Amino acid sequence: MNSTIELLKSHRSIRKFTDQPIPRELLVELIQAGQAAATSSHVQAYSVIHVKDQANREMIAELSGGQSYVASCAAFLVFCADMKRPTEASERAGSHVVRGMTEQLLVASVDTALFAQNVAIAAESEGLGLCYIGGIRNNPQQISDLLHLPKHVYPVFGMCLGYPAHQPDIKPRLPVEAILKEDYYTDDQALVEAFDESIHAYYQSRKGGGNKDSNWSRNLRPLFDDKLRAHMREFLIERGFEMK
Repeated sequence: MNSTIELLKSHRSIRKFTDQPIPRELLVELIQAGQAAATSSHVQAYSVIHVKDQANREMIAELSGGQSYVASCAAFLVFCADMKRPTEASERAGSHVVRGMTEQLLVASVDTALFAQNVAIAAESEGLGLCYIGGIRNNPQQISDLLHLPKHVYPVFGMCLGYPAHQPDIKPRLPVEAILKEDYYTDDQALVEAFDESIHAYYQSRKGGGNKDSNWSRNLRPLFDDKLRAHMREFLIERGFEMK
């Protein structure tokens, strides 16, 4: 296994950071590495906000569900899907731009995720740790206002970056047989049930947080029950992503 694959397979979320700052030059390198990611038709439909103002970071930590590491990490980034820049550039080039298409939302969201994951891998290669913050979608309008995001831009997720102050265990993933299907989609219930047992054993034994009585399937329940973020559709339409 080469060092790149080894790095990728060693990922874990870091929520405790040292006080060591991230040099500005390194942060710029990470963003440039992010820009090297694949992008649909070279649209590059993303922007990233480096939130330096401490009061704003504390506000985002609260709006994201009380995630204190948003305020305490060395650098906090908000990754935004950005259709403002490419549509305006196209208009200046003489195009009759049609906005609000579902495909534009998908392109911008996928571009942003690919960009961010490149940043994440580059950061880990430099000894940094990170944690994605999907909780910014709990209150996306307030965060958009706080960051002065214009129409046709929306915050997809945040990322805490810093030098790790702990090394949590690597959380197991689904078996590859459940993910990699040959020729056709096949049922994987038995594999999921076996994976639930593996995750339960992981929760019982992990350092610094053992004896959690849960598994993968049970952890999913709130995501499809009460943590639905039903406000997102109306919010996205207000942002100009009308999903036509």
